[in-house]
Amino acid sequence: MAKESIQPKINPWIIATAVMLSTFMEVLDTTVVNVSLPHIAGSMSASVDEATWTLTSYLVANAIILPITGWLSNYFGRKRMLLTSVTGFTIASFLCGLAPNLPLLVFFRIIQGACGGGLQPISQAVLLESFPPEDRGKAMGFWGLGIVVAPMLGPVLGGWLTDSYSWRWVFYINIPVGILALIMTQLFVFDPHYIKRATSRIDYWGIGMLAVGVGALQIILDKGQEKDWFSSHLITRLAAVSAIALVAFVVYELVVAHPVVDLRAFKQRTYSAGVFLMTVLGFVLYGSLVILPIFLQTILGYPALQAGVAMFPRGLGSFIAMPFVGLIMSRYDPRKLLIIGLVACSVSLVMLGTLSLNVGYWEIFWAQFLQGLSLGFLFVPLTTVTMDPIPNEKMGNATSIFNLMRNIGGSMGIALSTTIVARSEQKYTNFLGRNVTPYSPQTQTMIQGLRSFFMSSGSGAATATQRSYATLFGMVQRQSAMLSFNHTYLFLAILFVAVMPAVFLMRRPKRRGGMPVH
Repeated sequence: MAKESIQPKINPWIIATAVMLSTFMEVLDTTVVNVSLPHIAGSMSASVDEATWTLTSYLVANAIILPITGWLSNYFGRKRMLLTSVTGFTIASFLCGLAPNLPLLVFFRIIQGACGGGLQPISQAVLLESFPPEDRGKAMGFWGLGIVVAPMLGPVLGGWLTDSYSWRWVFYINIPVGILALIMTQLFVFDPHYIKRATSRIDYWGIGMLAVGVGALQIILDKGQEKDWFSSHLITRLAAVSAIALVAFVVYELVVAHPVVDLRAFKQRTYSAGVFLMTVLGFVLYGSLVILPIFLQTILGYPALQAGVAMFPRGLGSFIAMPFVGLIMSRYDPRKLLIIGLVACSVSLVMLGTLSLNVGYWEIFWAQFLQGLSLGFLFVPLTTVTMDPIPNEKMGNATSIFNLMRNIGGSMGIALSTTIVARSEQKYTNFLGRNVTPYSPQTQTMIQGLRSFFMSSGSGAATATQRSYATLFGMVQRQSAMLSFNHTYLFLAILFVAVMPAVFLMRRPKRRGGMPVH
Protein backbone atom coordinates (compact mmCIF):
# COMPACT_ATOMS: atom_id res chain seq x y z
CA MET A 1 0.00 0.00 0.00
CA ALA A 2 1.43 3.36 -0.96
CA LYS A 3 1.88 5.80 1.90
CA GLU A 4 0.78 9.38 1.64
CA SER A 5 3.71 11.75 1.81
CA ILE A 6 4.64 15.27 0.93
CA GLN A 7 6.02 15.24 -2.59
CA PRO A 8 9.14 17.27 -3.27
CA LYS A 9 8.83 19.95 -5.95
CA ILE A 10 10.59 18.64 -9.04
CA ASN A 11 10.82 20.23 -12.45
CA PRO A 12 8.20 18.35 -14.51
CA TRP A 13 10.57 18.19 -17.50
CA ILE A 14 12.95 16.06 -15.44
CA ILE A 15 10.05 13.72 -14.69
CA ALA A 16 9.15 13.73 -18.41
CA THR A 17 12.70 12.69 -19.30
CA ALA A 18 12.64 9.90 -16.72
CA VAL A 19 9.43 8.32 -18.01
CA MET A 20 10.37 9.02 -21.64
CA LEU A 21 13.45 6.80 -21.34
CA SER A 22 11.48 3.73 -20.23
CA THR A 23 8.74 4.30 -22.80
CA PHE A 24 11.20 4.74 -25.66
CA MET A 25 13.02 1.55 -24.65
CA GLU A 26 9.80 -0.48 -24.58
CA VAL A 27 8.34 0.84 -27.85
CA LEU A 28 11.69 0.40 -29.61
CA ASP A 29 11.66 -3.29 -28.71
CA THR A 30 8.38 -3.88 -30.58
CA THR A 31 10.17 -3.35 -33.92
CA VAL A 32 13.93 -3.58 -33.35
CA VAL A 33 13.89 -7.42 -33.35
CA ASN A 34 12.08 -7.75 -36.71
CA VAL A 35 15.11 -7.40 -38.96
CA SER A 36 17.12 -9.81 -36.78
CA LEU A 37 14.75 -12.77 -37.19
CA PRO A 38 16.72 -14.55 -39.96
CA HIS A 39 19.90 -14.26 -37.88
CA ILE A 40 18.15 -15.52 -34.73
CA ALA A 41 16.69 -18.46 -36.67
CA GLY A 42 20.07 -19.34 -38.21
CA SER A 43 22.03 -19.21 -34.96
CA MET A 44 19.45 -21.35 -33.14
CA SER A 45 18.87 -23.94 -35.88
CA ALA A 46 15.22 -22.89 -36.25
CA SER A 47 13.05 -21.79 -39.16
CA VAL A 48 12.10 -18.13 -39.60
CA ASP A 49 8.47 -19.08 -38.84
CA GLU A 50 9.56 -20.58 -35.52
CA ALA A 51 11.68 -17.52 -34.77
CA THR A 52 8.63 -15.24 -35.21
CA TRP A 53 7.40 -16.54 -31.85
CA THR A 54 9.97 -14.20 -30.33
CA LEU A 55 7.76 -11.39 -31.66
CA THR A 56 4.39 -13.00 -30.96
CA SER A 57 5.25 -13.96 -27.37
CA TYR A 58 6.35 -10.40 -26.60
CA LEU A 59 3.22 -8.83 -28.12
CA VAL A 60 0.84 -11.24 -26.39
CA ALA A 61 2.36 -10.70 -22.93
CA ASN A 62 2.47 -6.94 -23.56
CA ALA A 63 -1.19 -6.81 -24.60
CA ILE A 64 -2.37 -8.80 -21.55
CA ILE A 65 -0.63 -6.53 -19.03
CA LEU A 66 -1.51 -3.20 -20.70
CA PRO A 67 -5.19 -2.91 -19.68
CA ILE A 68 -4.65 -3.93 -16.03
CA THR A 69 -1.75 -1.55 -15.43
CA GLY A 70 -3.98 1.06 -13.81
CA TRP A 71 -5.28 -1.48 -11.31
CA LEU A 72 -1.79 -2.84 -10.62
CA SER A 73 -0.53 0.70 -9.98
CA ASN A 74 -3.27 1.32 -7.43
CA TYR A 75 -2.72 -2.05 -5.80
CA PHE A 76 1.07 -1.96 -5.48
CA GLY A 77 1.83 1.76 -5.85
CA ARG A 78 2.65 3.47 -9.13
CA LYS A 79 6.32 4.20 -8.43
CA ARG A 80 6.90 0.66 -7.20
CA MET A 81 5.13 -0.69 -10.27
CA LEU A 82 7.20 1.50 -12.59
CA LEU A 83 10.47 0.51 -10.92
CA THR A 84 9.52 -3.17 -11.04
CA SER A 85 8.58 -2.93 -14.73
CA VAL A 86 11.82 -1.19 -15.73
CA THR A 87 13.91 -3.60 -13.64
CA GLY A 88 12.14 -6.67 -15.07
CA PHE A 89 12.40 -5.36 -18.62
CA THR A 90 16.11 -4.63 -18.29
CA ILE A 91 16.95 -8.01 -16.71
CA ALA A 92 14.81 -9.84 -19.29
CA SER A 93 16.65 -7.97 -22.08
CA PHE A 94 19.98 -9.19 -20.68
CA LEU A 95 18.67 -12.77 -20.45
CA CYS A 96 17.32 -12.60 -24.03
CA GLY A 97 20.82 -11.70 -25.21
CA LEU A 98 22.25 -14.69 -23.33
CA ALA A 99 19.55 -17.20 -24.39
CA PRO A 100 21.21 -20.40 -25.69
CA ASN A 101 18.15 -21.74 -27.52
CA LEU A 102 14.83 -20.62 -28.98
CA PRO A 103 12.48 -21.91 -26.20
CA LEU A 104 14.42 -19.95 -23.57
CA LEU A 105 14.51 -16.85 -25.80
CA VAL A 106 10.71 -17.02 -26.21
CA PHE A 107 10.32 -17.47 -22.42
CA PHE A 108 12.48 -14.42 -21.67
CA ARG A 109 10.60 -12.42 -24.33
CA ILE A 110 7.35 -13.23 -22.50
CA ILE A 111 8.84 -11.79 -19.31
CA GLN A 112 10.11 -8.78 -21.24
CA GLY A 113 6.69 -8.18 -22.82
CA ALA A 114 4.87 -8.53 -19.49
CA CYS A 115 7.20 -6.06 -17.79
CA GLY A 116 7.09 -3.70 -20.76
CA GLY A 117 3.30 -3.69 -20.93
CA GLY A 118 3.03 -1.42 -17.91
CA LEU A 119 5.59 1.14 -19.03
CA GLN A 120 3.53 3.10 -21.57
CA PRO A 121 0.33 3.72 -19.55
CA ILE A 122 2.19 4.41 -16.28
CA SER A 123 4.57 6.82 -18.02
CA GLN A 124 1.70 8.60 -19.74
CA ALA A 125 -0.31 8.90 -16.50
CA VAL A 126 2.72 10.23 -14.57
CA LEU A 127 3.41 12.74 -17.33
CA LEU A 128 -0.16 14.06 -17.56
CA GLU A 129 -0.36 14.49 -13.79
CA SER A 130 3.05 16.18 -13.49
CA PHE A 131 2.12 19.10 -15.75
CA PRO A 132 -0.66 21.65 -15.28
CA PRO A 133 -3.47 21.27 -17.84
CA GLU A 134 -2.30 24.22 -19.94
CA ASP A 135 1.14 22.60 -20.40
CA ARG A 136 -0.01 19.06 -21.12
CA GLY A 137 0.18 19.61 -24.87
CA LYS A 138 3.90 20.41 -24.61
CA ALA A 139 4.42 17.36 -22.40
CA MET A 140 2.58 15.05 -24.78
CA GLY A 141 4.55 16.48 -27.71
CA PHE A 142 7.76 15.49 -25.94
CA TRP A 143 6.48 12.05 -24.88
CA GLY A 144 4.97 11.41 -28.30
CA LEU A 145 8.43 11.56 -29.86
CA GLY A 146 9.21 8.22 -28.24
CA ILE A 147 5.93 6.60 -29.27
CA VAL A 148 6.19 7.67 -32.92
CA VAL A 149 9.94 7.82 -33.58
CA ALA A 150 10.93 4.58 -31.78
CA PRO A 151 9.05 2.23 -34.19
CA MET A 152 10.75 3.98 -37.11
CA LEU A 153 14.21 3.92 -35.55
CA GLY A 154 13.84 0.25 -34.57
CA PRO A 155 14.47 -1.38 -37.99
CA VAL A 156 17.46 0.89 -38.68
CA LEU A 157 19.07 0.28 -35.27
CA GLY A 158 18.26 -3.44 -35.38
CA GLY A 159 19.76 -3.84 -38.85
CA TRP A 160 22.93 -1.94 -37.93
CA LEU A 161 23.50 -3.85 -34.66
CA THR A 162 22.84 -7.20 -36.30
CA ASP A 163 25.10 -6.53 -39.30
CA SER A 164 27.90 -4.87 -37.32
CA TYR A 165 27.91 -7.03 -34.17
CA SER A 166 25.33 -9.73 -33.41
CA TRP A 167 21.57 -10.06 -33.00
CA ARG A 168 22.21 -10.36 -29.23
CA TRP A 169 23.16 -6.68 -29.12
CA VAL A 170 19.58 -5.85 -30.10
CA PHE A 171 18.74 -6.82 -26.51
CA TYR A 172 21.93 -5.69 -24.77
CA ILE A 173 21.35 -2.11 -25.97
CA ASN A 174 18.45 -1.85 -23.49
CA ILE A 175 20.67 -2.35 -20.43
CA PRO A 176 22.28 1.14 -20.14
CA VAL A 177 18.97 2.83 -21.00
CA GLY A 178 17.15 0.74 -18.39
CA ILE A 179 19.71 1.52 -15.68
CA LEU A 180 19.48 5.26 -16.40
CA ALA A 181 15.66 5.07 -16.35
CA LEU A 182 15.78 3.25 -12.99
CA ILE A 183 18.02 5.88 -11.41
CA MET A 184 15.91 8.79 -12.65
CA THR A 185 12.63 7.11 -11.66
CA GLN A 186 13.93 6.43 -8.14
CA LEU A 187 15.10 10.02 -7.72
CA PHE A 188 12.36 12.04 -9.39
CA VAL A 189 9.07 10.10 -9.63
CA PHE A 190 6.71 9.96 -6.62
CA ASP A 191 3.19 8.64 -6.04
CA PRO A 192 0.44 11.24 -5.74
CA HIS A 193 -1.68 11.11 -2.59
CA TYR A 194 -4.66 9.50 -4.34
CA ILE A 195 -2.68 6.43 -5.48
CA LYS A 196 -3.61 3.96 -2.78
CA ARG A 197 -5.00 0.47 -2.52
CA ALA A 198 -8.77 0.93 -2.66
CA THR A 199 -9.58 -2.70 -1.98
CA SER A 200 -7.81 -5.90 -1.05
CA ARG A 201 -10.05 -7.93 -3.34
CA ILE A 202 -8.53 -9.16 -6.58
CA ASP A 203 -10.70 -9.62 -9.67
CA TYR A 204 -9.34 -13.04 -10.63
CA TRP A 205 -12.16 -13.77 -13.08
CA GLY A 206 -11.67 -10.47 -14.87
CA ILE A 207 -7.90 -10.95 -15.13
CA GLY A 208 -8.36 -14.51 -16.41
CA MET A 209 -10.92 -13.65 -19.08
CA LEU A 210 -8.88 -10.64 -20.19
CA ALA A 211 -5.68 -12.70 -20.48
CA VAL A 212 -7.39 -15.41 -22.54
CA GLY A 213 -9.33 -13.00 -24.78
CA VAL A 214 -6.56 -10.51 -25.54
CA GLY A 215 -3.87 -13.22 -25.76
CA ALA A 216 -5.87 -15.24 -28.30
CA LEU A 217 -6.69 -12.08 -30.30
CA GLN A 218 -3.03 -11.07 -30.47
CA ILE A 219 -2.00 -14.53 -31.73
CA ILE A 220 -4.75 -14.36 -34.39
CA LEU A 221 -3.54 -10.97 -35.62
CA ASP A 222 0.12 -11.96 -35.59
CA LYS A 223 -0.25 -15.40 -37.22
CA GLY A 224 -3.41 -14.94 -39.32
CA GLN A 225 -1.79 -14.11 -42.66
CA GLU A 226 0.83 -16.83 -42.20
CA LYS A 227 -1.90 -19.44 -41.47
CA ASP A 228 -4.26 -18.18 -44.24
CA TRP A 229 -6.72 -16.85 -41.67
CA PHE A 230 -9.94 -18.84 -41.20
CA SER A 231 -8.88 -21.68 -43.46
CA SER A 232 -6.77 -22.66 -40.44
CA HIS A 233 -8.52 -24.60 -37.65
CA LEU A 234 -6.16 -22.99 -35.12
CA ILE A 235 -7.15 -19.44 -36.12
CA THR A 236 -10.86 -20.35 -36.17
CA ARG A 237 -10.71 -21.85 -32.68
CA LEU A 238 -8.71 -18.94 -31.31
CA ALA A 239 -11.23 -16.50 -32.80
CA ALA A 240 -14.10 -18.29 -31.03
CA VAL A 241 -12.20 -18.39 -27.74
CA SER A 242 -11.25 -14.70 -28.01
CA ALA A 243 -14.79 -13.57 -28.86
CA ILE A 244 -16.39 -15.52 -26.00
CA ALA A 245 -13.76 -14.45 -23.45
CA LEU A 246 -13.86 -10.75 -24.38
CA VAL A 247 -17.66 -10.52 -24.46
CA ALA A 248 -17.84 -12.27 -21.09
CA PHE A 249 -15.12 -9.95 -19.78
CA VAL A 250 -16.99 -6.78 -20.81
CA VAL A 251 -20.27 -7.97 -19.27
CA TYR A 252 -18.57 -9.10 -16.07
CA GLU A 253 -16.52 -5.91 -15.62
CA LEU A 254 -19.65 -3.75 -15.96
CA VAL A 255 -21.44 -5.52 -13.10
CA VAL A 256 -18.66 -6.52 -10.68
CA ALA A 257 -18.08 -4.23 -7.71
CA HIS A 258 -14.28 -3.94 -8.04
CA PRO A 259 -13.33 -4.42 -11.73
CA VAL A 260 -9.71 -4.89 -12.76
CA VAL A 261 -10.46 -2.60 -15.75
CA ASP A 262 -13.02 0.15 -15.17
CA LEU A 263 -14.94 0.29 -18.45
CA ARG A 264 -17.21 3.02 -17.08
CA ALA A 265 -14.68 5.50 -18.44
CA PHE A 266 -16.42 4.98 -21.80
CA LYS A 267 -19.42 6.88 -20.45
CA GLN A 268 -17.40 9.97 -21.31
CA ARG A 269 -18.23 10.69 -24.95
CA THR A 270 -14.95 12.50 -25.56
CA TYR A 271 -12.93 9.61 -24.13
CA SER A 272 -14.84 7.00 -26.17
CA ALA A 273 -14.37 8.94 -29.42
CA GLY A 274 -10.70 9.49 -28.59
CA VAL A 275 -10.03 5.79 -27.94
CA PHE A 276 -11.74 4.93 -31.25
CA LEU A 277 -9.61 7.46 -33.14
CA MET A 278 -6.43 6.24 -31.42
CA THR A 279 -7.28 2.66 -32.48
CA VAL A 280 -7.57 3.83 -36.10
CA LEU A 281 -4.39 5.90 -35.75
CA GLY A 282 -2.54 2.79 -34.54
CA PHE A 283 -4.05 0.82 -37.44
CA VAL A 284 -2.83 3.29 -40.08
CA LEU A 285 0.51 4.11 -38.43
CA TYR A 286 1.66 0.52 -37.99
CA GLY A 287 -0.05 -0.73 -41.16
CA SER A 288 1.72 1.80 -43.37
CA LEU A 289 4.96 1.40 -41.40
CA VAL A 290 5.21 -2.36 -41.93
CA ILE A 291 4.50 -2.41 -45.68
CA LEU A 292 6.80 0.47 -46.63
CA PRO A 293 10.09 -1.44 -46.13
CA ILE A 294 8.56 -4.40 -48.00
CA PHE A 295 7.79 -2.05 -50.90
CA LEU A 296 11.28 -0.53 -50.83
CA GLN A 297 13.04 -3.91 -50.74
CA THR A 298 10.89 -6.10 -53.00
CA ILE A 299 9.87 -3.53 -55.61
CA LEU A 300 12.68 -0.97 -55.63
CA GLY A 301 15.47 -3.35 -54.61
CA TYR A 302 16.73 -1.47 -51.55
CA PRO A 303 18.99 -3.47 -49.17
CA ALA A 304 17.55 -3.89 -45.65
CA LEU A 305 19.65 -1.22 -43.96
CA GLN A 306 19.12 1.30 -46.77
CA ALA A 307 15.37 0.64 -46.60
CA GLY A 308 15.48 1.51 -42.91
CA VAL A 309 17.43 4.68 -43.62
CA ALA A 310 14.99 5.62 -46.41
CA MET A 311 12.20 5.63 -43.81
CA PHE A 312 13.98 8.32 -41.80
CA PRO A 313 11.97 11.28 -43.22
CA ARG A 314 8.83 10.17 -41.38
CA GLY A 315 10.72 10.24 -38.09
CA LEU A 316 12.21 13.62 -39.01
CA GLY A 317 8.76 15.06 -39.69
CA SER A 318 7.44 13.78 -36.36
CA PHE A 319 10.51 15.12 -34.55
CA ILE A 320 9.79 18.60 -35.91
CA ALA A 321 6.00 18.54 -35.52
CA MET A 322 5.61 17.04 -32.03
CA PRO A 323 7.21 19.91 -30.06
CA PHE A 324 5.70 22.54 -32.37
CA VAL A 325 2.16 21.24 -31.90
CA GLY A 326 2.77 21.00 -28.14
CA LEU A 327 3.69 24.70 -28.08
CA ILE A 328 0.60 25.91 -29.98
CA MET A 329 -1.88 23.59 -28.22
CA SER A 330 -2.85 26.23 -25.62
CA ARG A 331 -3.67 28.79 -28.33
CA TYR A 332 -5.92 26.79 -30.65
CA ASP A 333 -8.74 24.30 -30.33
CA PRO A 334 -6.95 20.92 -30.38
CA ARG A 335 -9.80 19.42 -32.39
CA LYS A 336 -8.93 21.75 -35.29
CA LEU A 337 -5.31 20.61 -35.12
CA LEU A 338 -6.56 17.03 -35.15
CA ILE A 339 -8.53 17.63 -38.35
CA ILE A 340 -5.41 19.16 -39.95
CA GLY A 341 -3.48 16.02 -38.99
CA LEU A 342 -6.09 13.67 -40.44
CA VAL A 343 -6.22 15.59 -43.72
CA ALA A 344 -2.42 15.83 -44.03
CA CYS A 345 -1.94 12.13 -43.26
CA SER A 346 -4.61 11.21 -45.83
CA VAL A 347 -2.81 13.32 -48.45
CA SER A 348 0.52 11.61 -47.66
CA LEU A 349 -1.08 8.20 -48.04
CA VAL A 350 -2.57 9.22 -51.40
CA MET A 351 0.91 10.36 -52.47
CA LEU A 352 2.27 6.91 -51.57
CA GLY A 353 -0.76 5.27 -53.20
CA THR A 354 -0.15 6.91 -56.57
CA LEU A 355 3.57 6.08 -56.96
CA SER A 356 4.77 4.15 -60.02
CA LEU A 357 7.72 1.88 -60.79
CA ASN A 358 9.59 4.96 -61.99
CA VAL A 359 9.44 6.58 -58.55
CA GLY A 360 12.42 8.61 -57.40
CA TYR A 361 13.76 8.98 -53.86
CA TRP A 362 12.42 12.50 -53.32
CA GLU A 363 8.85 11.47 -54.09
CA ILE A 364 9.11 8.91 -51.28
CA PHE A 365 10.91 11.45 -49.07
CA TRP A 366 8.23 14.15 -49.24
CA ALA A 367 5.33 11.71 -48.80
CA GLN A 368 6.94 10.33 -45.66
CA PHE A 369 7.98 13.74 -44.34
CA LEU A 370 4.41 15.00 -44.68
CA GLN A 371 3.15 11.89 -42.91
CA GLY A 372 5.62 12.49 -40.09
CA LEU A 373 4.41 16.07 -39.72
CA SER A 374 0.80 14.90 -39.70
CA LEU A 375 1.49 12.43 -36.88
CA GLY A 376 2.49 15.35 -34.66
CA PHE A 377 -0.87 17.00 -35.38
CA LEU A 378 -2.62 13.70 -34.64
CA PHE A 379 -0.96 12.19 -31.61
CA VAL A 380 -0.51 15.26 -29.37
CA PRO A 381 -4.02 16.80 -29.69
CA LEU A 382 -5.75 13.42 -29.64
CA THR A 383 -4.10 12.31 -26.40
CA THR A 384 -4.63 15.68 -24.72
CA VAL A 385 -8.31 16.02 -25.67
CA THR A 386 -9.12 12.39 -24.89
CA MET A 387 -7.70 12.63 -21.36
CA ASP A 388 -9.13 16.10 -20.65
CA PRO A 389 -12.36 14.90 -18.95
CA ILE A 390 -10.62 12.14 -16.94
CA PRO A 391 -9.91 12.98 -13.27
CA ASN A 392 -6.34 12.42 -12.09
CA GLU A 393 -7.25 9.51 -9.82
CA LYS A 394 -8.72 7.66 -12.84
CA MET A 395 -5.87 8.54 -15.19
CA GLY A 396 -3.99 5.25 -14.82
CA ASN A 397 -7.01 3.17 -15.84
CA ALA A 398 -7.82 5.50 -18.75
CA THR A 399 -4.28 5.52 -20.15
CA SER A 400 -4.11 1.71 -19.87
CA ILE A 401 -7.17 1.23 -22.08
CA PHE A 402 -6.01 4.01 -24.42
CA ASN A 403 -2.61 2.39 -25.01
CA LEU A 404 -4.08 -1.10 -25.29
CA MET A 405 -6.40 -0.02 -28.10
CA ARG A 406 -3.55 1.73 -29.92
CA ASN A 407 -1.54 -1.50 -29.79
CA ILE A 408 -4.48 -3.67 -30.85
CA GLY A 409 -5.21 -1.21 -33.66
CA GLY A 410 -1.56 -1.47 -34.69
CA SER A 411 -1.70 -5.28 -34.74
CA MET A 412 -4.89 -5.16 -36.80
CA GLY A 413 -3.29 -2.67 -39.19
CA ILE A 414 -0.23 -4.86 -39.72
CA ALA A 415 -2.35 -7.99 -40.20
CA LEU A 416 -4.87 -6.43 -42.60
CA SER A 417 -2.34 -4.37 -44.59
CA THR A 418 -0.08 -7.35 -45.28
CA THR A 419 -3.13 -9.44 -46.19
CA ILE A 420 -4.43 -6.79 -48.61
CA VAL A 421 -1.01 -6.55 -50.25
CA ALA A 422 -0.74 -10.33 -50.69
CA ARG A 423 -4.31 -10.85 -51.95
CA SER A 424 -4.26 -7.79 -54.23
CA GLU A 425 -1.00 -8.93 -55.81
CA GLN A 426 -2.60 -12.27 -56.70
CA LYS A 427 -5.63 -10.50 -58.16
CA TYR A 428 -3.60 -8.06 -60.25
CA THR A 429 -1.24 -10.82 -61.46
CA ASN A 430 -4.24 -12.76 -62.78
CA PHE A 431 -5.78 -9.63 -64.30
CA LEU A 432 -2.61 -8.41 -66.04
CA GLY A 433 -1.56 -11.93 -66.97
CA ARG A 434 -4.74 -12.43 -68.99
CA ASN A 435 -3.59 -9.71 -71.36
CA VAL A 436 -0.15 -11.27 -71.92
CA THR A 437 -0.88 -13.93 -74.56
CA PRO A 438 0.96 -15.08 -77.71
CA TYR A 439 -1.96 -13.68 -79.72
CA SER A 440 -1.42 -10.12 -78.47
CA PRO A 441 0.58 -7.95 -80.94
CA GLN A 442 2.14 -6.03 -78.04
CA THR A 443 3.21 -9.29 -76.37
CA GLN A 444 4.66 -10.64 -79.62
CA THR A 445 6.64 -7.43 -80.17
CA MET A 446 8.05 -7.48 -76.62
CA ILE A 447 8.97 -11.20 -76.78
CA GLN A 448 10.73 -10.69 -80.10
CA GLY A 449 12.70 -7.79 -78.66
CA LEU A 450 13.68 -9.73 -75.53
CA ARG A 451 14.52 -12.84 -77.56
CA SER A 452 16.81 -10.84 -79.83
CA PHE A 453 18.52 -9.32 -76.81
CA PHE A 454 19.17 -12.68 -75.13
CA MET A 455 20.37 -14.28 -78.38
CA SER A 456 22.79 -11.39 -78.90
CA SER A 457 24.21 -12.05 -75.43
CA GLY A 458 25.03 -15.65 -76.35
CA SER A 459 21.88 -17.63 -75.46
CA GLY A 460 20.56 -20.30 -77.78
CA ALA A 461 17.18 -19.87 -79.51
CA ALA A 462 15.28 -22.12 -77.06
CA THR A 463 16.95 -20.61 -74.00
CA ALA A 464 16.36 -17.08 -75.28
CA THR A 465 12.67 -17.83 -75.73
CA GLN A 466 12.37 -19.24 -72.19
CA ARG A 467 14.21 -16.27 -70.71
CA SER A 468 11.99 -13.89 -72.67
CA TYR A 469 8.81 -15.42 -71.22
CA ALA A 470 10.34 -15.48 -67.71
CA THR A 471 11.35 -11.81 -68.00
CA LEU A 472 7.88 -10.85 -69.22
CA PHE A 473 6.23 -12.71 -66.33
CA GLY A 474 8.62 -10.98 -63.92
CA MET A 475 7.51 -7.61 -65.30
CA VAL A 476 3.87 -8.58 -64.77
CA GLN A 477 4.59 -9.63 -61.18
CA ARG A 478 6.48 -6.41 -60.43
CA GLN A 479 3.69 -4.27 -61.86
CA SER A 480 1.11 -6.29 -59.91
CA ALA A 481 3.06 -5.79 -56.68
CA MET A 482 3.22 -2.04 -57.35
CA LEU A 483 -0.54 -1.89 -57.87
CA SER A 484 -1.16 -3.90 -54.69
CA PHE A 485 0.84 -1.40 -52.61
CA ASN A 486 -1.03 1.47 -54.29
CA HIS A 487 -4.31 -0.24 -53.44
CA THR A 488 -3.34 -0.68 -49.77
CA TYR A 489 -2.18 2.91 -49.25
CA LEU A 490 -5.33 4.29 -50.84
CA PHE A 491 -7.42 2.05 -48.55
CA LEU A 492 -5.62 3.51 -45.52
CA ALA A 493 -6.20 7.04 -46.84
CA ILE A 494 -9.95 6.40 -47.27
CA LEU A 495 -10.07 4.96 -43.74
CA PHE A 496 -8.70 8.19 -42.27
CA VAL A 497 -11.19 10.29 -44.22
CA ALA A 498 -14.04 8.04 -43.06
CA VAL A 499 -13.28 8.50 -39.34
CA MET A 500 -13.05 12.32 -39.45
CA PRO A 501 -16.65 12.79 -38.19
CA ALA A 502 -15.63 11.15 -34.89
CA VAL A 503 -13.61 14.28 -34.09
CA PHE A 504 -16.86 16.26 -33.80
CA LEU A 505 -18.10 13.87 -31.11
CA MET A 506 -15.32 15.09 -28.84
CA ARG A 507 -16.12 18.02 -26.57
CA ARG A 508 -14.08 21.17 -26.63
CA PRO A 509 -11.41 21.01 -23.91
CA LYS A 510 -12.21 22.90 -20.70
CA ARG A 511 -10.76 26.29 -19.93
CA ARG A 512 -8.17 25.37 -17.36
CA GLY A 513 -5.23 27.08 -15.76
CA GLY A 514 -6.29 30.48 -17.10
CA MET A 515 -5.40 29.50 -20.65
CA PRO A 516 -8.36 29.97 -23.00
CA VAL A 517 -8.81 27.75 -26.02
CA HIS A 518 -9.43 29.77 -29.22
